Amino acid sequence: MTDGHGDTDSKKANAAAEEWKSLLAGYSDVVLVANSDEVNIEELKARFPDTTLFIFFNKVFKVLNEPFTRPSLLLSRSGTLGANLVKSGKVDKVLPYFDMRTFHGVVNVKAGPNEQLSPASAFGDVHVRHLDLTEVFTPFYQPTSVPTTGFALCFWLTTLDLGARITLAGFSSKRSERYKVLDVHDWTFEQVLLRLMFRKGKINIVGREAANPYANLSAHFPEYTPADIALTANEIIDERLGNLSSIVDRLMDVTRFLRFVDRTWKSLKPKSRKQRRWDEMEKKKTDR
Repeated sequence: MTDGHGDTDSKKANAAAEEWKSLLAGYSDVVLVANSDEVNIEELKARFPDTTLFIFFNKVFKVLNEPFTRPSLLLSRSGTLGANLVKSGKVDKVLPYFDMRTFHGVVNVKAGPNEQLSPASAFGDVHVRHLDLTEVFTPFYQPTSVPTTGFALCFWLTTLDLGARITLAGFSSKRSERYKVLDVHDWTFEQVLLRLMFRKGKINIVGREAANPYANLSAHFPEYTPADIALTANEIIDERLGNLSSIVDRLMDVTRFLRFVDRTWKSLKPKSRKQRRWDEMEKKKTDR
C-alpha cells in the first residue's frame, strides 16, 4: 500500500518514461555527447546514421563551433537555485549552436534532492521538458554525492527498453587542460557501473573495448584464478595510489604559499549573487 505522495511520484515517473519512449521511437541510435576534449563532432556525425539523436549537455560551446544540424536535444542540469544555464545567463549563448529545424528542445533535469527545476519560460522560445531523476538514484548512489547529468540520463534510458542503441561519447571522467572534473560526483562509482553496463551490452562507449584484459588473463593463464588476479590488481593499485599520495604531499608543501595567496585573494573578492543567495538559504536553515 502506498500513500498519495508515492502514487503521484509513480505517475510522474511513468508519464516521463512514456514521453521519452514516444520521443525516441523513430531513432536507431541515441548518442550522449560529453563536453570533453576527447569528442570529435565530425567523426561522430560520420560514424552514426541519419536515424540518430544526439544529446548534448549544458555549455555545448565546449564541443560545438557551429550550429549542429542533426536531430538533437540539450540537457540543462539544475542546481540549488535552478537550471545552471539560466542562473549563469548562458541560455542565449548555447541555443545558437543548434539548428531549430532539427532541435527537439531543452530538458531541464535534476538528480539530487536539493536541486530545483526552472520554469520553462526561463529558457526563452524553445520547447522545454522537465525530468526529475532523484528517486532513481536514491536507493544505490553514494548519498554524499550526486550523479553527473550524463550518467544519470544514460542509466535511466537503459531502464526504458527503448530499442535504440545508447552510446556514450567522451565520458571518461578525465581532467583536461580546459575542463575541470567536479568533486560533487562519484566518478569512480559511475565509471564502474558504466563499464559493467557496456560489457553486458546495455550501452556502447566510443573508444572502449568490450573485452576486459584482466578477465582474459585467467583464460590465458588458468593457473591464476580470477580471485588471484583481482587481489593482485588491487595490491598494485594500492601501491600506485600510495606513491601518488607521497607526490601530492610534496606538491602541497611546495605550493603552500601559492594556496595562501589564493585564499587571501578569494576572501577579498566580493561575493557573487549566487554565493549571497546560498548564504541566505543556509542562514535561514540555521535560524529555524
